[in-house]
Amino acid sequence: MFFRTLFTLGLGIGLAPWASGATPQPVSQTQAEYQVRMVRLAQPITVDGILDDAGWQSADRIPYLNNHWPLDSGRAQSDTEVWMGFDDNFLYISARLHDTGDARVVQSLNRDEPNFFSSDGFSVVIDPINQRTNGFFFGVNAGGAQVEATVKASSNDDALDFNWDNKWYSAVGETDGAWTVEMAIPFKSLRFSPQNRTWGLNFIRNDMENNAYQTWTVFPNNFGGADLGFTGAMEWEEAPPSNQSRWALIPYAAGRVTRNYEDAENWEPGGAVGLDAKVMVTPSLNLDLTVNPDFSNVNVDIQQTNLTRFSLFFPEQRNFFLENSDLFADFGNWRVVPFFSRRVGLNDGEAVPILYGARLSGNLTDNLRIGVMNVQSRATESVGPENTTVAAVQQRIWARSSVKALVVNKYTAPQREGEEGHFNQNVGGEFLYTSADGRWNGQAKYHIALDDATPNRDRSFHHLEVRYNARNAFFGLHHHGVGTNYLVESGFTPRLFNYDPVQDSTVRLGYLQTNAWGGYNWFPTEGSVLRHSVRSWTQFILNPDYSFNEWNWNLVYEVQMRDRQGASLRLTTRRPNLPYATTFVKDAEPLPAGLYSFNQVTVNAHTAP
Repeated sequence: MFFRTLFTLGLGIGLAPWASGATPQPVSQTQAEYQVRMVRLAQPITVDGILDDAGWQSADRIPYLNNHWPLDSGRAQSDTEVWMGFDDNFLYISARLHDTGDARVVQSLNRDEPNFFSSDGFSVVIDPINQRTNGFFFGVNAGGAQVEATVKASSNDDALDFNWDNKWYSAVGETDGAWTVEMAIPFKSLRFSPQNRTWGLNFIRNDMENNAYQTWTVFPNNFGGADLGFTGAMEWEEAPPSNQSRWALIPYAAGRVTRNYEDAENWEPGGAVGLDAKVMVTPSLNLDLTVNPDFSNVNVDIQQTNLTRFSLFFPEQRNFFLENSDLFADFGNWRVVPFFSRRVGLNDGEAVPILYGARLSGNLTDNLRIGVMNVQSRATESVGPENTTVAAVQQRIWARSSVKALVVNKYTAPQREGEEGHFNQNVGGEFLYTSADGRWNGQAKYHIALDDATPNRDRSFHHLEVRYNARNAFFGLHHHGVGTNYLVESGFTPRLFNYDPVQDSTVRLGYLQTNAWGGYNWFPTEGSVLRHSVRSWTQFILNPDYSFNEWNWNLVYEVQMRDRQGASLRLTTRRPNLPYATTFVKDAEPLPAGLYSFNQVTVNAHTAP
């Protein structure tokens, strides 16, 4: 059954290039209207934040940016001039951001600050493949703090992944009535084809003095500024320089000595060596290798307090797993993740040392992205050696749609002689539709789990969704179901697992979930009010036998002022029917199973920043 399902998915993906070829990929409206020429700079640029280098004289100039929020049309109130150019090693960007200087906001000088958009800042969105599926984001705030991210095809707030890290250069300066930015982005930090002479491009300015955001291209502000569907065109007069470095090696060595004073033990030495490598197979296809990694330089997770019945989600931050991470991670939905890379190197909360890993990811063609990964871990006292193999394919079709397939195979070898090995697999396919203007979205997804330790029934996950998102009206309907035996050891399915403190056991319980939402925004043309908004959302969950599990509903009215003050009124109703006793705090008296009811009224107000 596993190979038959795999063959069917492979056949579908194989036919996708033919299907996409039936409809030529149109040039987007914004790329037809907004273009900048990429010219080789006559002289080198010193990145110091002072725009006095002679090289900028030959660069193409963008004289101003446009409103994106709160207004989404017309020239922005404060001008932003941008210049672009390149040499053999770097893509150069500079900007002069006009303001009075009296209300400039810098909330943090930390690198990769997640609240980047709350400070005055300037950023660039680059789509080198120009297929509106993935790209790069580089930004700097008025205090000089850098931030970079990968960009995925999404009209939601999750388009940017700030966990990606790379090396680039920037500096800021100040002149009368403006502040300035210079950026130098190494070509080796980007993935692109030298044959492609048109890249997607946009700029974003955080203008805190006017409580506004600017973009180069004009598009509805119900779409985020980094949306790849509305980029302008970066036109290369000559082929962009090929990546200079085809490989990079990052070795490490660590040593330690330990001693247990209570037991009067002698000092015990220890240590480890390892290697990370990055190999450019093609300009847009990358191979990551790791041997005996320790991930000691990974950022610590932001602390969360869990007051829910289910596990919390923490993002992947290990560099080996980050590049093109959306290829592997963006299957399923926000509650069901068929492959979650943080499960690799972890077993029931216990760290499992990784012996080696190999990961090939990127664009095979302009429309076809692939990802293949294999990771081998060592044995521990509680689990035998584990091998995890993942293959993912994404084929772009039509203007902004795609079909995807995922195969995950995890094999746990016997820990002791006489024991048997154990396998766990997931096979799935997905269709994601986005209209050319981005307003309509539809999704159809189906995955099946194969496990030699669970019954051969209720092993699937399905997902159906349609949504409409315009400037004024928006609505959507979502449904997904998880079988009781949809067990994906390398995935994340928190609602499937229910802890019963009375029996001190965890019980798997599948469910069917349906969400519906809708709302309307209206924008007064005069006065201090920017936007009135009314929206409602409901969620209905059933057990596998169609008995009632949970219902949630809310209704919100919100008013937003032009100076970014605002207030909201929220009515919330919750009706959970606990299938098992539940506790939210360790050693607390459990709540008995049964139906509970909660009603809540919330009033919120905030001043201008």
